[in-house]
Amino acid sequence: MKKLVNNELLLDCADEMLKEGHSVTIRVAGYSMRPILEHRRDDVTLVKPDLDALSLYDVVLFKLNGRYIMHRIIAIDGDRLTLMGDGNLQGCESCTKADVVGIATKFKRKGKEIDCQSAGFRRYGKVWNALRPIRRWLLYAYRIKLKLIP
Repeated sequence: MKKLVNNELLLDCADEMLKEGHSVTIRVAGYSMRPILEHRRDDVTLVKPDLDALSLYDVVLFKLNGRYIMHRIIAIDGDRLTLMGDGNLQGCESCTKADVVGIATKFKRKGKEIDCQSAGFRRYGKVWNALRPIRRWLLYAYRIKLKLIP
């Protein structure tokens, strides 16, 4: 039996478990990481981050203004991070490394596991970030493929 749980409550519990050193696997809710992750289809496994080892294109769960958000790091300036969801056309978030509560180690997407620390996944993040000027059309084509647009 599947049961829906309030996302903030679930993520508060996940945050506590990550602080204790456990890994946590959660179902993705939201569209900001599309096309790599799909709402209520894919799972992400998170671990407690080594804040000194965070690097470009890591996918992290962070807390900003009381909300949990999972996005990709697109810039690092000392202790400041700039993050953006793969499915976002514009608009970035900014936080400190201390706001990061978890780092993605793997995704389970359509039954297949993706290693978030692999060279191939990092290359994907770098290329996808570089494609921001045409992301609107790429995401539109993706939505047509999913038959979300008639």
